[in-house]
Amino acid sequence: MEDLEDLVRSLCAKHDEQEWFEFKENWYEPVQLGEYVSALSNAAAYHQKENAFFIWGVNDETHEIVGTDFNQYIDYKREPYQNYLARNLSPSIGFEFDELEVDGKKVVVLTIPAAKNVPTSFNDRRYIRIGSSKANLKDYPEREKKLFRLLDRGIDTIENTPAPYQNLTFRKLFGYYGSKGIVLREETFEDNLGLRTESGEYNLMAQLLSDDSHMPLRVSIFTGTTKGSELFSVREFGNDCLLYTLDNLLRYGDVLNIIQTDEKNRVVTRNEASLFDDKAFREAIINAILHNLWVDGDEPMITVYSDRMEILSRGSLPPKQTLEGFFLGRSIPVNRKLSEIFIQLHISEKSGRGVPKIVESYGREAFSFEENAIFVTIPFNWINKADDEVGNKVGNKVGNKVGKNNKTLNDTRINILAAMRNCPHVTKAELSRTIGISTTAIDNNIAFLKKNGYIERIGANKTGYWEVLK
Repeated sequence: MEDLEDLVRSLCAKHDEQEWFEFKENWYEPVQLGEYVSALSNAAAYHQKENAFFIWGVNDETHEIVGTDFNQYIDYKREPYQNYLARNLSPSIGFEFDELEVDGKKVVVLTIPAAKNVPTSFNDRRYIRIGSSKANLKDYPEREKKLFRLLDRGIDTIENTPAPYQNLTFRKLFGYYGSKGIVLREETFEDNLGLRTESGEYNLMAQLLSDDSHMPLRVSIFTGTTKGSELFSVREFGNDCLLYTLDNLLRYGDVLNIIQTDEKNRVVTRNEASLFDDKAFREAIINAILHNLWVDGDEPMITVYSDRMEILSRGSLPPKQTLEGFFLGRSIPVNRKLSEIFIQLHISEKSGRGVPKIVESYGREAFSFEENAIFVTIPFNWINKADDEVGNKVGNKVGNKVGKNNKTLNDTRINILAAMRNCPHVTKAELSRTIGISTTAIDNNIAFLKKNGYIERIGANKTGYWEVLK
């Protein structure tokens, strides 16, 4: 287990108390504390944590380390409290009290192992955490049912979870393996790839690798820096074999990664720069898919803003993973068998270079962690930076009469101008894919913009570039 002082600091840094740890200053109610131990032990198992923690010396609202007068060696009814607690917990769990000093203040940490095999009870009653409250487990039958299932068969994984869809086919999977020079055999591929549960049903991994995964991955593009800004486009990748979905998503990244040319102070050669680091993007996308908590029924999410891209992966760090180990690239797979398949197909490596590559490009601050999600933020390197609302310079003219023929600019034309301003070498095909309209429609809108003096083509069609005049 990580150093206790580091543990205390990392828990204090979280925005809210979560169901597997509790902060108090000097609070002590012997019976209620025993109930809390039961609740926290069961909550740790429910949330797939190795341990839960009850910590004295921290303000439960501000998470400020304030110190404590709590005495872990106190007696209760003429019996050492730790003996009383152990005697009334069932089954026996190896809890531990530790005292340490943090910032010169006394802190006491009670480490509570997660329940195993059966829920932990205190005085023959089983408790669970609901938010920041302690509750009787039997009053929450759905949680009780899930907890017993977790304790019976272990953590839900894509290997032991039956697929909601059982009528699965794998023609595309055979094609993908064949493209890598690997031959799958009809009679053995299900066993070799681990596509069925112990009871013989197709598992969730089989569904993900089937011809229709029923799991679409969407890329949403907004014109500004928040989701409150106008939605520019939504591209959906999925309802396909996951391996092809990944390939298509990575190719779309090539479309988004505009190669920009800086024409300022040009003497002989142009200075060119990509919008973002393509290798960091690739690693972030692969990691998001590989480590996503698919068993919860949610897929990763990619959101593009005018100044950055956010890649969200469902779930949190694996129970045995530490934050430092994560940043050092000590990979602990969330979906172990899927990870083996990615390595076999040379999609990813065992080297654990994905996270360090992202950190090398964008720093540790590129990662943010929530209770049930991990975000990677990739900032954009605009040479010709658009305003938050994709070119306010042009956008402010919407609805006004402009140009020689008193024509108005619609949203499509505004977006074309913004794209050309940000990347003068953008092609019609790239405009078509990004904006989501046909190349014929692009041609018609470009003709309008040329006619009304908004743009001019400099140089040849293949080697030239767009100059935005207004």
